[in-house]
Amino acid sequence: MIPLVYYLASALILYIVGMYCLAVKRNMIKLIIGIEILANAANLNFIALSAYGTPGEVDPLGHTFVIMSIVIGACVVAVALTIAVHAYRHYKTLDVRELRRLRW
Repeated sequence: MIPLVYYLASALILYIVGMYCLAVKRNMIKLIIGIEILANAANLNFIALSAYGTPGEVDPLGHTFVIMSIVIGACVVAVALTIAVHAYRHYKTLDVRELRRLRW
């Protein structure tokens, strides 16, 4: 069995990559991908901690939360991509700083 520290380290790396995407990138699609990476880091934490909570048992509540998170995340990504497509069609750019400047 793989130690819990490996899963937590992987989730930390995913979290850092997601935060980097949110902090540095200006493209709306890349920001959506960064948010999805952050959600995957949280999901990995839920699964890892539910599997290692009690020796020999796996808590199904963590898996239930992850399945619900994946479904809600897919809905959020679908709406965000729809907004990105409409913004690109209307303004011909996906740069969030440029879109913010066009507000008024």
